[in-house]
Amino acid sequence: MSGLAGAGAGGRLRVAVVGATGAVGTVMLRLLGSRAFPASEIVPFASERSVGRVLDGGLVVEPLDDETIGGFDVALFSAGATRSREWAQRFVDAGAVVVDNSSAFRRVDDVPLVVSEVNPEALDAHCGIVANPNCTTMVAMLPLKALHDAFSLASMVATSYQAAGGAGQSGIDELAAQIAPLASDVTQLCEDGATAAGKVTHAVHAATLAFNVVPLLGTLGDDGHTDEERKLRDESRKILGIPSLAVSPTCVRVPVMVGHGVAVRATFEREVDLERALSALAAFPNLVLDDLPTPLAYAGRDEVAVGRVRLDLADPRTLNFFVVGDNLLKGAALNTVQLAEALVARGLVGARASAA
Repeated sequence: MSGLAGAGAGGRLRVAVVGATGAVGTVMLRLLGSRAFPASEIVPFASERSVGRVLDGGLVVEPLDDETIGGFDVALFSAGATRSREWAQRFVDAGAVVVDNSSAFRRVDDVPLVVSEVNPEALDAHCGIVANPNCTTMVAMLPLKALHDAFSLASMVATSYQAAGGAGQSGIDELAAQIAPLASDVTQLCEDGATAAGKVTHAVHAATLAFNVVPLLGTLGDDGHTDEERKLRDESRKILGIPSLAVSPTCVRVPVMVGHGVAVRATFEREVDLERALSALAAFPNLVLDDLPTPLAYAGRDEVAVGRVRLDLADPRTLNFFVVGDNLLKGAALNTVQLAEALVARGLVGARASAA
């Protein structure tokens, strides 16, 4: 089987990366090396059309089949829910712990849904599969956990500003292709926007995204909410351990390449002291306070940034803030690798290697 010793080659863990040629999988591979994950071998897997492709560092893409998936300690998945449902349990049956970045297992009761800084103790109850949250939920969880511990979260109104990259490389490419044709006629953008929008095509996003915002992403349900909005509600409840948490979500696509933002109005059981809230946010791991956090400023950065923190004008138990984070890093690949690191630190993987 093709592979390459990682930066932590002194370790004895064999790591599979499924979906290694995608936007998130590519970042996972980079992080496994740069963070010195204790891997003796890292093996990339991808679709049939990518099999045999040589990636950075000499890694060669392997096919997914019963002959190639054995002998791994950890398998990191970012290949979509369909592929995860088909292959994750097979990796588990072959001895690996799977950290899955898709939506396949997030709502399964006995699968932990984990943000590394928020609820790492949930990893202890895993039965072979650990789920990574949706990238929008992930960004909001760090400040919400800090504030929940201080004031007990009761409800929230969350409006997302989600980057084109949340739809993958195709989402970025579609936005990029729209910019120049529309920018060539600024007067038309100002005076006849509908005609301007019609000059370009869209398939990934629900409407023309360049110079626009699109208040619909995901699949609409009978209740008028999209699956993206329901993820924000359901995953927040599970991660924070608040089954009754009232969530009013609206998910919006914005013309940003990478980096999600979320405007949150969070209401607590206790009255909020602003100075105490700011101190709790500043002390929380991998969360930084920034007077003006923007997705562009934090694209390519590991940290989540929170700002515009202010008491509500009407309710002393409510705090308003804006939070941003790179949806490919903390929103996906970084948290996946951090969960693998936490599994190792908690002694939850590597039994085969230790016994060898």
